[in-house]
Amino acid sequence: MAEIGLDKADRLTQIALNALDITGMVECLRTLIKIPSVTGSPAESDAQKVYAQMLSENGFKTDLWQIDLPRLLADSAFPGMEVEREEAWGVVGTWGVEGGSVLILNGHMDVVPPGDLAQWKISQPFDARIANNRVYGRGACDMKSGLACNLFAVKAIQAAGIKLTGQVMLQSVVGEEDGGLGTFATLRRGYRADAAVITEPTDLDIIPACAGALTFRLHLTGLSAHASMRKEGVSAIEKFWKIWQALEALETRRNTTDNSLMQKYELPYPLSIGILKAGNWSSSVPNELVAEGRLGVALGEAPEQARQEMEEALAEVCSSDAWLSQHPVQVEWFGGQFASGQTAPEHPIVKLVSKAHSALTGNDPEIYGATYGSDLRLMTELGQIPTIHYGAGSVHNAHTPDEYVDITELEIAAKTLIVTILHFCGYEK
Repeated sequence: MAEIGLDKADRLTQIALNALDITGMVECLRTLIKIPSVTGSPAESDAQKVYAQMLSENGFKTDLWQIDLPRLLADSAFPGMEVEREEAWGVVGTWGVEGGSVLILNGHMDVVPPGDLAQWKISQPFDARIANNRVYGRGACDMKSGLACNLFAVKAIQAAGIKLTGQVMLQSVVGEEDGGLGTFATLRRGYRADAAVITEPTDLDIIPACAGALTFRLHLTGLSAHASMRKEGVSAIEKFWKIWQALEALETRRNTTDNSLMQKYELPYPLSIGILKAGNWSSSVPNELVAEGRLGVALGEAPEQARQEMEEALAEVCSSDAWLSQHPVQVEWFGGQFASGQTAPEHPIVKLVSKAHSALTGNDPEIYGATYGSDLRLMTELGQIPTIHYGAGSVHNAHTPDEYVDITELEIAAKTLIVTILHFCGYEK
């Protein structure tokens, strides 16, 4: 990557910025939102094929391939999957020339389910309504907006007649929400670059690091008895209270961190129980309990270390209880297994995106880590690709009713990407 100034007066850069088709970008986003590409659904594949067609129509060398799921699932490094799939498709579009710097712009096409439709007040999930200078709909923020920005940033450069001396690679992946199979498959297909920007919603800040998250299931055994004789049984619910307290103490211990990227968070590595099921009859002492949850993984911590720490904490509490010592809680690790990942804050891609954003807005973006797992860790760890998150929208709007992205933020994000592409990949002057 050449050291090139980001003066807004740069003639070709300014031509490209002026060529950004904001109306077309919004309509592209609306087209994608209207495809209900919920994670694992057939529409996930439909949306990938639509995006591949968009890339082909705009001069990208496009690779649309059906992912070999059995082979992927058998891979020892596979990051996990939480929903069943009959098929999955990968999409990569490349534009530019070989021999120079290569930049990946990555985004995921899958979205979470819309949830209770009654809670959607402004727009139904897949109507893609425009109101209040916002685009509403499931995936508007997380993260079809990023896919639209990626495409239209390159389209603006093309419209300006600029020829890159390197390459920009647009990747649309599936399965990000439940483990990262799409990015994993794309890396296994051999796609690499000198750096990557995942255009997740970041409030137009820069996120060079993401914590990890491990999905777990706990099985507790009690002793059934008639409710009128409850003292003759052992309630799995009552025993779980001790487990719950031990997990709370573990969470507190694991959240004493001096990592500067995570200092803004009260709880950078949460430990959460999301599902709790117990018993099978209201008039019986419950003899079984199943709890499912999520364990946060600290930056730089191996998932194996996090698992071991939780298992040791559970073993300790079980050993202190007469029943649990004989019937210890069983731990199962399943579904998405997100390691942490990070790029050094002083890396050139961080500095370039920051400088581009500042030149366009007059404000420096904040730089910090994220508390959630993402495909960034696959890029940085498996692919050895320096990677950041930067994009329009807020994580606070992701996965919510009336999810939205602000159109003004879309414009800023796309223009920042235009400047980033030009000055990372290089161009003929």
